[in-house]
Amino acid sequence: MIRVIARRWAAFEAARPTLAQLVLFVVMNVGVTVLQLVLMPVLKAALGTTTLVDVPFQAIRMGSAIGDAPFYIFGYAAGPLPDGGGGLAYFLAVQITLAVAQVINFFLQRNITFKSDSDPWRAALWYAIAYVVITFGAAALQSVYKAPVYELLITTWGLGASGEAIADVTTMLINALISCAVFFPIFKVIFRRETVVAAPEDELLGV
Repeated sequence: MIRVIARRWAAFEAARPTLAQLVLFVVMNVGVTVLQLVLMPVLKAALGTTTLVDVPFQAIRMGSAIGDAPFYIFGYAAGPLPDGGGGLAYFLAVQITLAVAQVINFFLQRNITFKSDSDPWRAALWYAIAYVVITFGAAALQSVYKAPVYELLITTWGLGASGEAIADVTTMLINALISCAVFFPIFKVIFRRETVVAAPEDELLGV
């Protein structure tokens, strides 16, 4: 059974290489997203017991939001959610989770999805640059939707701790979807195959 599936998959890869890469890309991202959904609450809970919650982290101001309040790309006001922004504790929980996930994702995508044989250090450099740019964009968007999501689930709907857990998952899924949509075309460029091996048809099908 496994052998049959492997042959059919190899044939599908040969006929539709980009589509096959997209399928693997999505599967790998789902796995990494599950990891984030597990790791993020753990880190948030651990850091939430420290005084870092009361340390504001608001960096890179970009004008003003509604009511002339300053808008920050990284806007984590002091105090626990939903009244505060989670402070430095929430910022670290998010960034550590994303960093761990992206390191794992780099190796999975390079070695399994795109089977790249390009210079790994050059690919890692471009990956890091893309990660930083996307992180800034995702952080800017999170500054817009994070507070309303937590306010809705915790206070408006009165879900309390359950609402906070659901809000954690929601914000992490939004981040994952943004990364998934942006990273695939970037990976197609940085994870190239520089050596093309012409294999016989039987070998290609795994016979």
